[in-house]
Amino acid sequence: MISIDNYDFKGKRALIRVDFNVPLNENGEVTDDTRIRAAIPTIKKVLAEGGSAILMSHMGRPKKNPDAKYSLEQIVSTIEKNLGTTVMFAGDCIGEKAAEMAKNLKPGEVMLLENLRFYAEEEGKPRGLAADATKEEKDAAKKALKEGPQKEFVAKLAAMGDCYINDAFGTAHRKHASTYLIAKNFPNDKMFGYLLGKEVKAIASVMENPQHPFCAIIGGSKVSSKIGVIKALIEKVDSIIIGGGMTYTFAAAQGGKVGNSICEPDMFPVALEILELAKQKGVKLVMSPDALIADDFSASANTNTAPANNIPEGWEGVDIADEGKKRFCEHILECKTILWNGPVGVFEIDKFATGSKEVALAIAEATKKGAYSLIGGGDSVACVNKFGLADQVSYISTGGGALLEYIEFGDLPGVAAIRD
Repeated sequence: MISIDNYDFKGKRALIRVDFNVPLNENGEVTDDTRIRAAIPTIKKVLAEGGSAILMSHMGRPKKNPDAKYSLEQIVSTIEKNLGTTVMFAGDCIGEKAAEMAKNLKPGEVMLLENLRFYAEEEGKPRGLAADATKEEKDAAKKALKEGPQKEFVAKLAAMGDCYINDAFGTAHRKHASTYLIAKNFPNDKMFGYLLGKEVKAIASVMENPQHPFCAIIGGSKVSSKIGVIKALIEKVDSIIIGGGMTYTFAAAQGGKVGNSICEPDMFPVALEILELAKQKGVKLVMSPDALIADDFSASANTNTAPANNIPEGWEGVDIADEGKKRFCEHILECKTILWNGPVGVFEIDKFATGSKEVALAIAEATKKGAYSLIGGGDSVACVNKFGLADQVSYISTGGGALLEYIEFGDLPGVAAIRD
């Protein structure tokens, strides 16, 4: 692996995998350019050293090629605004025109390829299969795609550049053409971009050498989506704060009544297993004893409070209540390392967001006192941004799924492909 700071980009065409999967409004205008801004330092480094940049990214989940709704042409002006230079648009991510533009790229110039996912070869998932296709037919189609067209797709992408930079942490957990397979075409000329490098360093500082006490705050609606990461964290942390809709699966698994709250009965055995595993490892599981409850999932709902394990029928838990806020915040302020993934309530609705706000404020206060805080996952990041606290935590990760998989498995395909 070569560091971006130790590579000679002079006269080189750098193929940079960025994560420009940004939100657009109905007019195709970028509503949040955070991911674009995050990649700018890497691009500027290449240009300043006398190289040129070929940017490639996906956007959304298009099912056809082309699809104007997901065209990266819509974001060219936003990239130009942040980068301060003209960005040429290739109109495709492979093909003669894109290849010719790349070939003629001069030092200091930037071109953007079209949405990689316009091609099924990017993800390695065949399209156009019959709705009633059998598993065997699906597996055969997938194998055929990977053994032929996908290899050709990777070769065409790789041929455009002299070196490869992965700066897309948000997609580093995927074994896709542009995030994993392509790295093998650049055995001595592949590297992390500044953003991906920072992400790896931040996660390593939390998972490999944390200061103790180390607390993880895991929220979100479903236990099923967080089983692996919770089990992995039990091996590392001193305590885990459980929040969000998961709370009610844990409460019900222990015989509690949760009314109309989100709940996964098929996860009861897993919840009980996690409780027992934490007990065996000496890891404290912190849950709110009370809940803010609502009679409807809306801003106009009537609200009340109830014990988190005794919610009346017709009501559902939507946030932690006063005792939970106190317990969570006191615990957070005792910690030296804090990982937060997932809000503790329905933060999108203001009247259900006070618990998540108190947690965010406590993390900011702990950080101010010297703790290291890592925030990851779209909703958690949205929380700290909503409450204006983004500059008061140690690090905000750009990848939710990637962060969780890194914690669970200890590495990511896109990271390993660069490191190997």
